[in-house]
Amino acid sequence: MSLDWIYYAISWILLRWHALWDAIGIPDDRVLGTNWAWVLSIFFLVVTLRVILFPVFVKQIKSQRAMQALQPKVKALQEKHKGDRETLQKEMMELYRTEKANPLMGCLPMVLQIPVFLGLFHVLRHLNPALPENLKTIYGWSLEQFNSASAAHLFNAPISAKFGSTPEELAALGANGTTVKILAAILILLMMTTTFLTSRQMILKTGWAEDPQQKMIQRLMLYGIPFSLLISGSLFPIGVVIYWVTNNLFTLAQQQWVLRKFPPPQMAGKAGSTARPANATASDMKAKNPVQPGRSGGLFSRKKDAEEPAVPVVDTKALAPKPGAKPVNPKKGARPANKPKG
Repeated sequence: MSLDWIYYAISWILLRWHALWDAIGIPDDRVLGTNWAWVLSIFFLVVTLRVILFPVFVKQIKSQRAMQALQPKVKALQEKHKGDRETLQKEMMELYRTEKANPLMGCLPMVLQIPVFLGLFHVLRHLNPALPENLKTIYGWSLEQFNSASAAHLFNAPISAKFGSTPEELAALGANGTTVKILAAILILLMMTTTFLTSRQMILKTGWAEDPQQKMIQRLMLYGIPFSLLISGSLFPIGVVIYWVTNNLFTLAQQQWVLRKFPPPQMAGKAGSTARPANATASDMKAKNPVQPGRSGGLFSRKKDAEEPAVPVVDTKALAPKPGAKPVNPKKGARPANKPKG
């Protein structure tokens, strides 16, 4: 499947932002060693795409909340139809239909972002001044626009250079190798840090999964992906790393807003949190769930358990005869209610 239409769309947005900065007087010349018109164009290109995908992201969050609320019912069905996979699937599909929950909706934003990321990566990597002229003018670029963008710098480092650029590539760009490596290293560290923070933010709010496989995936997302960027980041042009850091910063702000607007069940409302057993210490509760106090509170939290009716306590000591007292015959002093007076 050709992604040319994505390359054209991304190039069009990037060039429109550059035209806007040019119209309001931001020069293409370097200021503080930076061509701000092109750097800001990359920044707002990311913001534009994330705003377009924001409604889909909200639908994803709502779907995830609905799926979390259905987990007790799903577990009950799994216990009821253990060993009968066909009946279990039918019952779960009926449950999803009744509750209007779509498990596939949680994957939709990720599916949509994959071609967008590939398109951004391709367009920004395409800004290579060493390309022949016939390739510079594809995706709607003019020769002048391409040469201006490919020569853009961030703090005296070309945005088309990368940490792993060879001396020949740096010489073709007219770049200082030390400057490129220092700036690229700083951006790669920022990319790793912001990637780690986005995963950590979500886990701290929703808690660690109870299923061992899901918990392993969470650990991979939290530690594995940021560490892998230490190697792959050296292959990314500086322009791509700018995109990645901007995307992560936007994600951090977006997740913070969404988590407040649509809090997950285990953090929504303090009244629904799980009570601590009388003999449990604070360290025991923390060891059981280091992130969240419990999973019962939230949008679909169970109500506070109804108080049991008070049962009158019979004081058996008060009813017992005192030492030395004569036993009382209840028949002797009591008169039946229906016995006529003598």
